[in-house]
Amino acid sequence: MTEIKVTKMHGCGNDFVIIDYDEYLKAGMSMSDLAVEVCDRHFGVGADGMFIPKLDTENTDIGWYFYNNDGTTAQMCGNGIRCFAKYAYDNKLVDKKEFTVETLAGVVKPKLLEDGTVKVDMGIPVLEDEKIPFRGDRKISVIDKIFDINPVSMGNPHCVIFVGGATMDYAVKYGPYIEKHSNFPEKTNTEFAQIISKNEIEMSVYERGCGITLACGTGACATVVASILNNLTENKVKVNLPGGSVFVEWQGSQDNKKEHVFMTGPATYSFVADYIL
Repeated sequence: MTEIKVTKMHGCGNDFVIIDYDEYLKAGMSMSDLAVEVCDRHFGVGADGMFIPKLDTENTDIGWYFYNNDGTTAQMCGNGIRCFAKYAYDNKLVDKKEFTVETLAGVVKPKLLEDGTVKVDMGIPVLEDEKIPFRGDRKISVIDKIFDINPVSMGNPHCVIFVGGATMDYAVKYGPYIEKHSNFPEKTNTEFAQIISKNEIEMSVYERGCGITLACGTGACATVVASILNNLTENKVKVNLPGGSVFVEWQGSQDNKKEHVFMTGPATYSFVADYIL
């Protein structure tokens, strides 16, 4: 038997296991296999994904290895980056409250705020079809519905769909099919959103490689970008997810799509434990 130290955290119920690199080496298996084992909700710790800090980065303060609970790699995670930032600072992997993180989606800049929340510069949304990547028409037929869709990338692909209510019912029924739709060659995260007001949205998500989760930070950002471009909301929006709320700000518009997206939300510890392999 081998024991490794694991830390469990969540951002609005979107939960993660964090394992230091030295602890990962003790496991004697690939990162992908380790992610599948520890993220299993019946036989492991249980989580939507796994992070391993990467300390040997060249142009950033720190980096990460990030895996979904099915063992696939993921470019970016909005709720995860907040948890990772808090973990990195608390465990003295970085020595400042605002720093840079190397991800597969590029450099991300989190900032730990005095109230305990974390504000993240999520970068510029990607709206060009070939870069999302997306192909085809912006109306897609799934089971018994035809949806108007809004493809957006926040370093990972998203399909934002605005509905009149019952966002979770839509996510459960249609999310698995849209995730693998041929219009998204690298699959997609799918957000079903209801506009509450000019400054508030309710959203449910079916995440690529995870399924239904209680929150998705990049999905919240993509949804706000889509809502602004469709003139449905103003530039600062509260996004209510099943597991909690985040605040997203984007000063972009149809005429200026190159503004950075900022997201602020909680990062919470669940526990630290020795896990037996």
